[in-house]
Amino acid sequence: MCAKPVKHERPEVGTTGHQWDGIEELNNPLPRWWVWVFYATIVWGLGYTVAYPAWPMLTGATPGLIGGSTRADVAEDIARVDAANAGIKARLVAADLNAIGTDPELAAYAERAGAAVFRTNCTTCHGSGAAGFQGKGYPNLLDDDWLWGGTMEDIHLTITHGIRNTTDPDARYSEMPKFGVDELLDDTQIAQVVEHVLALSGQEHDAGLAAEGAVVWEDAACSGCHMEDGSGDPTQGAPNLKDAIWLYGGSREAITESVFYARFGVMPNWNARLTEDEIRAVAFYVHGRGGGE
Repeated sequence: MCAKPVKHERPEVGTTGHQWDGIEELNNPLPRWWVWVFYATIVWGLGYTVAYPAWPMLTGATPGLIGGSTRADVAEDIARVDAANAGIKARLVAADLNAIGTDPELAAYAERAGAAVFRTNCTTCHGSGAAGFQGKGYPNLLDDDWLWGGTMEDIHLTITHGIRNTTDPDARYSEMPKFGVDELLDDTQIAQVVEHVLALSGQEHDAGLAAEGAVVWEDAACSGCHMEDGSGDPTQGAPNLKDAIWLYGGSREAITESVFYARFGVMPNWNARLTEDEIRAVAFYVHGRGGGE
């Protein structure tokens, strides 16, 4: 005969006194091993805060008994990389700007370093792909339109000193008159010169107003910066109005706004934040995106 299985009675477990909708919460104790592991993590945490930097103070944090510092480790790594690249950085600084591309090793380094500098500092305005932001005043660095010139020397100078900033006395500077705000032209004249600009760029326009706008163009001295034919002048940062590339938009409304209020884009001078080798590297990188002269 088979032995009859013995039924083990489960000890009665009390409750915590909590209940909801007739369901009571049992007062089951935690497993002993889990409790000891929990206590061990508390001891470990306290020991960690003593051994490593942890407790915030007024001017810093406690250094810890072992004196470890992740920031110091990073600084050490950066210093080691800088030391390893010191030679090629010196070559980059000493090289003629236009000769960088003729040295394969130097060009490869400048391309990689320039890409890193660009991604870190320039993408906020010019985009991760260097195409700028349409209609927002941030230049597309992939096209052939360069307000201040697209040679290596021009790009290097622009990056070094910036444009219309107040922190570098050598910043590139030009200023478009506020023809509407300062009442240099009335609304009719502004409408006429806008039609002339549309005509220069080959867009749909009112021929009659454009003809009158050509006169306003000369009388208001627009040709002094943009040239008589609207081709612009890179030495003054005056854009070419004959092509299809528009920094602030080329619609009738956008051009009217530009004439009425004027534009005053500002670029910081990077010589205060970047080293000369970094400026040269990013200039090479930008020049090689496809639109450099």
